[in-house]
Amino acid sequence: MREAPGNPLHDRYASAEMAAIFSTRHRYATWRRLWIALAETQRELGLPIREEQLAALREAAPKLDLGRVAEIERQTRHDVVAHLRHFAEQAGEAGGILHLGATSAFITDNTDLLLAREALALVEGRLAAALGGLAAFARRWRDLPCLAYTHFQPAQLTTVGKRACLWAQDFVLDLAEVRRRLADLPARGAKGTTGTQASFLTLFDGDHDKVRELDRRVAARLGFAVTLPVSGQTYSRKLDSQLLATLAGVAESCHKMGTDLRLMQGVGELAEPFDSGQVGSSAMAYKRNPVRAERMCGLARRVMTDAVNGPLNAATQWLERSLDDSANRRLVLPDAFLAVDACLSLAGHIAGGLRVNEPAVAARVARELPFMATETLLMQATLRGGDRQHLHEKIRTYSFAAQEAVAGGAENPLVATITGDPEFRLSAAEVAAWIDPVAFTGRSARQVDEFLDEVVTPALAGVAATAVEEPRI
Repeated sequence: MREAPGNPLHDRYASAEMAAIFSTRHRYATWRRLWIALAETQRELGLPIREEQLAALREAAPKLDLGRVAEIERQTRHDVVAHLRHFAEQAGEAGGILHLGATSAFITDNTDLLLAREALALVEGRLAAALGGLAAFARRWRDLPCLAYTHFQPAQLTTVGKRACLWAQDFVLDLAEVRRRLADLPARGAKGTTGTQASFLTLFDGDHDKVRELDRRVAARLGFAVTLPVSGQTYSRKLDSQLLATLAGVAESCHKMGTDLRLMQGVGELAEPFDSGQVGSSAMAYKRNPVRAERMCGLARRVMTDAVNGPLNAATQWLERSLDDSANRRLVLPDAFLAVDACLSLAGHIAGGLRVNEPAVAARVARELPFMATETLLMQATLRGGDRQHLHEKIRTYSFAAQEAVAGGAENPLVATITGDPEFRLSAAEVAAWIDPVAFTGRSARQVDEFLDEVVTPALAGVAATAVEEPRI
């Protein structure tokens, strides 16, 4: 027998919890849950279904035999029919009440929404864990001055904690979006073959109120507050598009954080966790590669690119439905959740073990700060009687010379050059006081406090952070 190919998202990257949600057995067990929910609700509303029949369905439900289903599907070439016949043969006489008035989309679409809801809840917890880790890191390093960059060129100063808040703010936005999707996600409900509910109207002898109540009760039984008001055979694939956009948004945030960390690890300021026995390279034993951040970025790109399938499927559905979305959705929806789960597990693990190389941070600040301080020095020298234009030209000349020295590996000589020039009338002691790095970070430290207290803490209220397992390498 040929060995089945592995899926790296299941086998290597995603958590066991997320993999279980999209496992074959859980999906098909959910199908059986839906058949039972439909029959239970139909009995409540007056169809001739006996309680002992429902009991037989409940007893048979856990006895799913995927091998037997495969045999039937080879004959029928229809997955839902194969599962339906297998369930019916296990349930005996009760099998005759299964699937009354339903179409395959009642089973498949409602299941997809149930699985998406379970997965979104796990994503919510993963986001909370990553955000909590970043918040703790930002609080600890709220006031440590570091270089800020534009175009990856030294710009002014910020703090290490403030930069972490940039990542955290993206996750706050993601958390709000995930919670909104969870709150608003509808069931497809019981809509019939093309969404007209004609089959259910027949079952209930033309009673429109009972058909509406069936739709509402089935959804409530599954834990949904609402159903889509109208549908074709399937729920609007715009729901998939919105779900994938939400997951792509999480991936964007993970990629941004991972990219920034890779840049900072490259210049020696920050480092992701590195285990005591971890090997950075099979050839270069001294290396400490940012493998977690790199993996997070790679998986995030997969989610962002796969998300385009959502709008493509939604836009190309024909009338009440076509089937060209089916194979695509079976791949894209589970994979997007699995990959985002892996990204967030990595983000949380990185945030919890992120390390700061304080000497390297301070050295880079010391090297660049004199350039940033030249405007202050120019103003002070002018106030002491210097010619502003003349001194500006001297600073320009001294700065270019200092840049060459720094590029050659020397310490920045700019401050010493300026204080040694009598035309500036500035002493080394007073200049040293003016260029204290903390003075150049603006409100960074206060912004960290305000952001964590006023935004992050309320955002995390009521959200249980899902414990982050050690990501598999």
